[in-house]
Amino acid sequence: MTSKSIWQRQNYFQLSSEQIECLQEQGCTCNNWSDVKITADFNTDNIYSTHFSGQIRLAAFNKNITFFGGISRPSGIYNASLHNCIIGNNVFINNVKNYIANYIIENNAIIENIDILALDSESSFGNGTKVNVVNESGQREVAIYDRLTAQIAYILAFYRHKTNVINKLQELITEYSSSLSSTMGIVGNNALVTNSHILKNVKIGAASVIEGANRIENVSINSNAQDSVYIGPGTIIEDSIISSGAKISDNTIITKCFVGQSSELSRQCSAENSLFFANCEALHSEACSIFAGPYTVTHHKSTLLIAGLFSFFNAGSGTNQSNHMYKLGPVHQGIVERGSKTGSDSYMLWPSRIGAFSGVIGKHLQNLDTSELPFSYIIE
Repeated sequence: MTSKSIWQRQNYFQLSSEQIECLQEQGCTCNNWSDVKITADFNTDNIYSTHFSGQIRLAAFNKNITFFGGISRPSGIYNASLHNCIIGNNVFINNVKNYIANYIIENNAIIENIDILALDSESSFGNGTKVNVVNESGQREVAIYDRLTAQIAYILAFYRHKTNVINKLQELITEYSSSLSSTMGIVGNNALVTNSHILKNVKIGAASVIEGANRIENVSINSNAQDSVYIGPGTIIEDSIISSGAKISDNTIITKCFVGQSSELSRQCSAENSLFFANCEALHSEACSIFAGPYTVTHHKSTLLIAGLFSFFNAGSGTNQSNHMYKLGPVHQGIVERGSKTGSDSYMLWPSRIGAFSGVIGKHLQNLDTSELPFSYIIE
């Protein structure tokens, strides 16, 4: 959709002189009132202490909103600064410390007590970001996008020798990412954004709940009414894609990650350049350049997963791997086939390959390949 068509999606009308006067009496200011246009059922009753600049479109505010604890407040705009914004029906905006710029706020969305929500120039909201998965040095990078599946990511990461296939997939991903580029961000229907600080170049899907986030930049939050996304206190998210039903909370920091459907990253988890597909859980732990297939689970503070392929995997406390060669840096990688489990304080030296449904116990200072011995206990 072009920028021009965004502003022409429905009929808007000029403010009357009486409406402008009423808004000014309620503490509102504007660089040019002729740039503010309204729907036919707009009323001025619930807009106070707000500054408008650029192109502004306003709908009706005629509904009370019930908040946590049973408190009811009228929809409207209070104590805010808006620049180039389209505001839908019965939106509630209150206490925006800096400003909201270049955003479409859809019906019934709530935005309260934030520092900034803004889009700077054109953005694809994290789509097309290249993630150095499995190998930190980048030879297996996967470009993430909203519709990424574990199967497509596997082909991109592990079939690099199939150059025609890889080039075509990369071309399609680039094309898709470009199709999402927009000069307007969006906050979807019934989304809730409260008590958060910096939100830049973020696409916020319908029914998203964002509360207490520290910083979210260049991210797609693909929430929907049937399967909402929760972003909780202290989170920092950069250059990432968050799928429906995901939960990210409790001071978690993620950079260049794909978070699959119904996955949870929380309790001070740290992850970068990693892919987490459906139903993964990463609590407390650290992940770097991992391909986490469905149901990969790590729950412990002392656990590090690095430069490996995992799926249906359960990491024990203190699980660790080494992907470095002396002086040459992170040049190795490993594969832990589906359904495996590591014991407490297990260690594996990459490159290694662990057969399916195996248990790894103790420290292994030699390179392993047990791919032809599934269902094994691999003991120090």
